[in-house]
Amino acid sequence: MKAIETKQLTKMYGSSPVVGGISLVVETGEVFGFLGRNGAGKSTFINMLTGIIRPTSGSFSLLGVDGPNERMKKHIGVMPDYSTLFNSMSAMQHLKFLSSLSGRPVSETECKHVLQLVGLEGVGKKKVSKFSFGMKKKLGIAQAIIHNPSLIFLDEPTSGLDAESALHIHKLIYSLKQQRKTVFMTSHNLDEVEKICTTIAIMKDGAIVKSGTMDELRSYYRSAITVQLKHGSIPTGEAQRLYSWLKSVGTELQKDAYYTTVTVGSEQKIAEIIRAFTNCHVNIFRVEVNEPSLEEMFLAE
Repeated sequence: MKAIETKQLTKMYGSSPVVGGISLVVETGEVFGFLGRNGAGKSTFINMLTGIIRPTSGSFSLLGVDGPNERMKKHIGVMPDYSTLFNSMSAMQHLKFLSSLSGRPVSETECKHVLQLVGLEGVGKKKVSKFSFGMKKKLGIAQAIIHNPSLIFLDEPTSGLDAESALHIHKLIYSLKQQRKTVFMTSHNLDEVEKICTTIAIMKDGAIVKSGTMDELRSYYRSAITVQLKHGSIPTGEAQRLYSWLKSVGTELQKDAYYTTVTVGSEQKIAEIIRAFTNCHVNIFRVEVNEPSLEEMFLAE
């Protein structure tokens, strides 16, 4: 079953398309990274899926059910903006209130467990007015998962968190994936997305310009691969022949006694280079490959 499927989903404000005919599939159990600069249309797209606004045209389904559909709300978790929290309520009261709205009320024990999962153990009865920004972000994540949903939308889940707290949330997202839950997340932290997301889509000007796994995106954006080898001594009689061959298969050749660096145009050349060194009776101790990062791919759009 597909967690999310959209077909030509469009949102117009006047004559301007904010989301222009997006067709997208998110499989069950994925951690899907949704990227785009501010104003790209990400929030509008998510707001259509979660029922906050209605599409101008096109269609979508969540967990196999055509939307919008009120019955699906109990199966969907949405991380709220921290500014929508009620300062007069405690963390525990927030979770009980939100879970009852979803149609699946939870016990105090379940609330304490979820607060522990997000790193808020021991503060369940503390009023939100006393919370720091980071604590409010964690409470937002707790609200998104308190009713045990199958599909979870997280908007910038770790922005404003310290490194330890961010790692804690990464582990939580990984555990949700292990439970076959689907996480659809936005983030401006591209290293984070590259680390934890199984599939990534890049949105620009209301359209998805590229999507796929990291390997698929790298394959698309890769124009040159820089390979560095740490190796043993090259026999004197083999050095000239080996380096001449390397110049014929790559560019930007750099060499010294124990390191060789060369830029090639495909992964296949890496295997050929390793074989060439081995055929010259040279021990290879390490191979490092410099590929395009998600940041470089994002900035290329």
